[in-house]
Amino acid sequence: MPALAGIVGVLLGAGAMMGRNGLAWRETDTRGRTEGIVHAYLLDHPEVIQEANQRLQDRETGRLIAASRPAIETPVGDAFAGNPKGDVSVVEYYDYNCGFCRASLPTIAQLVRAEPSVRVVYRELPVLAQSSLVAARASLLAAGQGRFRRFHDGLYAAGPVTDATIAAASRLAGVDTSRAAAERPGEDAAIRANLDVARHLGMAGTPAWVVGDRVLVGAQTLDQLRAAVAAARAARGAAA
Repeated sequence: MPALAGIVGVLLGAGAMMGRNGLAWRETDTRGRTEGIVHAYLLDHPEVIQEANQRLQDRETGRLIAASRPAIETPVGDAFAGNPKGDVSVVEYYDYNCGFCRASLPTIAQLVRAEPSVRVVYRELPVLAQSSLVAARASLLAAGQGRFRRFHDGLYAAGPVTDATIAAASRLAGVDTSRAAAERPGEDAAIRANLDVARHLGMAGTPAWVVGDRVLVGAQTLDQLRAAVAAARAARGAAA
């Protein structure tokens, strides 16, 4: 009888092992089938990978923007357009020597008209020439005196950026350029802060834009900017 019991035990153990192995095989087979289906779907729909990558990038960019949001969205003086208490800020990083920045002026004006609750914030990013740095300093000086828009539009309208056109734009805007007014460390500190933010956010050139938790690079159409504004509003609503 003990021998019989032992044999039965061995058979039962073997059966249990076969059952576990069979279950493991079925799980492996199911996983393999699932992976095959997913792989085939991704090959047929590569845009899904692009969307996933974009979401991952947006998440990381959003984290970086959140850490510097006050420095990004708070204008210097009157260096803004649109609603001063706008629910969404569209921040343009620009260079006065950038032709695409000049070409964006009408688009920004259209955006302000189309989105009355948006605030456009202007941030100097002088990366193209030494004259860009001189112009950025003058622009910040004008903003601190409440003369930004007059200087900004005037310098863009004056053609190539030179000491002469910067001086003329400042004069026409009524900017006080005396030594006492101009020799302030705040302008260079603001420019360094802009360059630091741009580096952290991977801005490779101008114009570059920060809207909500996203960075947009290059000239944007009105529809693209409005879509970014809508996305920022939706994200804010979802987080509330």
